[in-house]
Amino acid sequence: MTVDQPVAVARQVDQDGEENPYLLGIFAPVHDEITAGDLEVIGEIPRDLNGVYLRNGPNPRYAAPGRYHWFDGDGMVHAMAFENGRARYRNRYVRTRAFGQEEAAGSALWTGVIESPRGNPIGTARGLPFKDSANTDLIQHDGRVLATWYLCGQPVALDPLSLETIGAETFLGTLRGDVMAHPKLDEATGELMWFDYGARDPLLRYGVVGAAGEIVHEVAIDLPGPRLPHDMAITEHYSILMDLPLVQDQAAARQGRYKLSFDREMPSRFAVIPRRGTASDVRWFEAAPCYIYHVVNAWEDGETIVLDVCRVTRPEPKPTRPGPLGKLLGYLQLDARLHRYVFDLTTGTTTETQLDDANTEFPSIDSRMVGRPSRYAYNVHIAGGETVRFDGLLRYDRVTGERQDHRFGPGRFGSEAPFAPRDGSTGEDDGYLVSFVTDERDGRSEVQILDASDLTAGPVARVLLPRRVPVGFHATWVRQDQLRPSRP
Repeated sequence: MTVDQPVAVARQVDQDGEENPYLLGIFAPVHDEITAGDLEVIGEIPRDLNGVYLRNGPNPRYAAPGRYHWFDGDGMVHAMAFENGRARYRNRYVRTRAFGQEEAAGSALWTGVIESPRGNPIGTARGLPFKDSANTDLIQHDGRVLATWYLCGQPVALDPLSLETIGAETFLGTLRGDVMAHPKLDEATGELMWFDYGARDPLLRYGVVGAAGEIVHEVAIDLPGPRLPHDMAITEHYSILMDLPLVQDQAAARQGRYKLSFDREMPSRFAVIPRRGTASDVRWFEAAPCYIYHVVNAWEDGETIVLDVCRVTRPEPKPTRPGPLGKLLGYLQLDARLHRYVFDLTTGTTTETQLDDANTEFPSIDSRMVGRPSRYAYNVHIAGGETVRFDGLLRYDRVTGERQDHRFGPGRFGSEAPFAPRDGSTGEDDGYLVSFVTDERDGRSEVQILDASDLTAGPVARVLLPRRVPVGFHATWVRQDQLRPSRP
């Protein structure tokens, strides 16, 4: 094991003296960057599991003034590389531009997202005074992994094996602006679809990165006002963007306060646009008011488009306890159900159906099937309680309607578990699910490997880690054949 220079410790309490649960226990930040091999294994790591599992998440380096929001922390990637039955763990901060500025200053330069941004440095390409921490998602693209930020920021390219920060991804100098958290890669064409948004025109901008690595198409999408879209979907020929009625209160924003409003009189709208279409090509489909964080997948079925999502059931946050901290924790509550929309391109009508009653989110599918009809979805199950914790995994079979459940066990909480195809994989469940799991009772973490075809059998292997991995956000799997860079 090699241990790098420790980093500064962030605070555990907010300005009012209350202990923030997102800075404690299984959420508490770790204070060093390590590399570890020769790890203890319970069971046997499959020799046909070759690639890297990476997971992003917030890990504050310096204590910022004001209240801490879970989304504030600096991006830190935890990774487990597998090769021929062996595993190696490492974690590294994402060296964003903001990270470098605070490192040079030796202290926080930005307030958190729920505090007034007045006096903050400019932190985004749109000229906003927010800290772009690249702490949200990871997506494999062109031999690199891109770390992204939930409010739209500069994608940061990482080496998937060393986790070394390569630098800001500009798509060969063609990116003008920011990119949202969840761009979509079509592995069949090599194209990457993305959008960015803001409170100033263009309110929504959609684009396509071509297979050669540069932006080949972008278009402004007209909206009736500022929105907070989080995800998008693609099919073989279309992209689907969202205009949802959960918006930032502009009056509060002008006063330097962060407040969300949900308008139950406003329908949800979905923009269907040909992959390289113009603004005039957009077709809008309406549905019941809601909010959606994450898309499972979308595909074309004759003259319809099918869109599966995790639909939030309570978009209006309610405090979990009295006082400002309770209101903040209420904003972070996550309650969602698997939901399907069908958009009829002939009639212009929408049909929507709830598919399951479990509280489920952070969906994953076989990345080779993005935009095509997929059979299996692998989701996390949300535990009850004041904080967001994943207490198990669910496997949904679209064809049979069957659901498989795996629970991590009492006091044990996991991470988003992407599908990792085995060498020579021939199907969407011919492989494994990989997840970091932490036990809140002793603070120990491990990586669990499960057979994707049978979650009920439990882990085929558990790789014990020398350190705790804090609960975080999104993860990805990079296949061994994707580790060779296609450009410098």
